[in-house]
Amino acid sequence: MANPLATILSVAMMLRYSLDESEMADRIEKAVDKVLDQGLRTPDIYSEGTTKVGTAEMGDAVVAAL
Repeated sequence: MANPLATILSVAMMLRYSLDESEMADRIEKAVDKVLDQGLRTPDIYSEGTTKVGTAEMGDAVVAAL
């Protein structure tokens, strides 16, 4: 199982450093922060007290946070 957050944040880096779209990169990074602040975690970063979700659910949560 892969964590989609690395890929999502890589897109933010591409937008910021290659495409000069820092505003969109900021939005993506804030969406990821919001999801993590809500306590959602994929199994690879899960810890007690957080909510374990699958990769699709994590990706959907980030999209919803945008």
